Amino acid sequence: MSNPGTSNSATIENRAQLVEVLERGSKPRSEWKIGTEHEKFGFVLPGQDDGRTPLSAPPYEPKGIGALLRKLEGPDWAPIHDGEALIGLAGQNSQKGRSISLEPAGQFELSGAPVVSLQETQSEMQEHFDLIRGPAAELGLGFLPFGFQPLWARDEMPWMPKSRYAIMRSYMPKVGTLGLDMMTRTCTVQVNLDFGDEADMARKMRVSLALQPLATALFANSPFVEGKANGFLSNRARIWTDTDNQRSGQPSLFFAEDFSFEKYVDWALDVPMYFVARDGKNIDASGCSFRRWLEGSAQPALDGLTPTIGDFEDHLTTVFPDVRLKQFLEMRGADAGRPEMMVAQSALWVGLFYDAATLEAAEKLVLEQPWEVYQQLRADVPAKGMQADFPGGLKALAKRVVALAEQGLRARVRNEAQFLDPLHLIADGGPNQAEYWLALYEGAWGGNVKPLFREASI
Repeated sequence: MSNPGTSNSATIENRAQLVEVLERGSKPRSEWKIGTEHEKFGFVLPGQDDGRTPLSAPPYEPKGIGALLRKLEGPDWAPIHDGEALIGLAGQNSQKGRSISLEPAGQFELSGAPVVSLQETQSEMQEHFDLIRGPAAELGLGFLPFGFQPLWARDEMPWMPKSRYAIMRSYMPKVGTLGLDMMTRTCTVQVNLDFGDEADMARKMRVSLALQPLATALFANSPFVEGKANGFLSNRARIWTDTDNQRSGQPSLFFAEDFSFEKYVDWALDVPMYFVARDGKNIDASGCSFRRWLEGSAQPALDGLTPTIGDFEDHLTTVFPDVRLKQFLEMRGADAGRPEMMVAQSALWVGLFYDAATLEAAEKLVLEQPWEVYQQLRADVPAKGMQADFPGGLKALAKRVVALAEQGLRARVRNEAQFLDPLHLIADGGPNQAEYWLALYEGAWGGNVKPLFREASI
């Protein structure tokens, strides 16, 4: 989840203002960019002589995630605080447009700057890994980009001193059984992409929401829980099936022909809030919808508070559909994984979205099946991956989709098609990341998951 930012304090006078929040994202094609965000788990490196357990989760303090943030702080990285706690860094100077934030259990996230090319995406990712590797090693820490924490139990995970997470921690068990696992034991990679206008946004929403389960299968990378294989290829995706279904998944109205900014606003207004930020503090508003607050029937904690545009913008960051609409579209279906796979995830969606002819062809492709087929696919792929049932076969769909993405990338100014190479291998029948690690676990590793921390760390 992103760091707190400067909030728009304008009072909400009418619904049109909320629609305008999303409309402001519309951009001419010449201004379309690529923004990639990726998360990773910290872990204590073997060989430390200070009593820490090798491969355990680092705390915030001491010699943990907070200390790493302080080591990175400097001319290029300005501190972000929640009360007295350092909870993120805002990029400036050479890092302008980027930010570093903490997920609830200290998962370390880079939100990349909007860039023009996938080559820049790749360079930015590698630069970030290079940036943190030395300071982390000085603290005896390593990092693992993986979809679900493969070793530790939920109660072994630390909690970061970020006040919104305390509110969510209390609320999650009321609305699902796996929300605390989502908060503490999952990592994802997402790409944020632009749209030209409302019609372009709606088309991209329908295509990407339908194909998000395919992305989950292609990028599945979380087959282990507490040191054992648990029968899922993307346990991260399974977690999202029972986290908070009021705010997540594939809402049917997103597929509708008349889907619009206004309809997304209406949907978001009925999703319960987590918090309202005032004077540097987060007020617990959990369970109260934004609509109820606007109508004046909110819970007592919000008495006397006037809803602002900034409050609604904050609320939009706390809804979690598989494709999230802000002033861009966020693709949210993939597990974190190997660097080349995380860049491939950006490449897949850039190829499908940023060439008009390719997007039109992708829309025709997904319309071959009713939306219910893709909703069922979402339920099936966490366990079955590329073997999930789909008319004509999911691998056949993958081949067609990846071929379209390659077509779209070849239509761009730079030659970026090579970034899809890992996906071609999977579509042609090769193992996805989860299957690759499972083969090692069941073979050379002898049922021991700990070598993963050596083989998959950045």
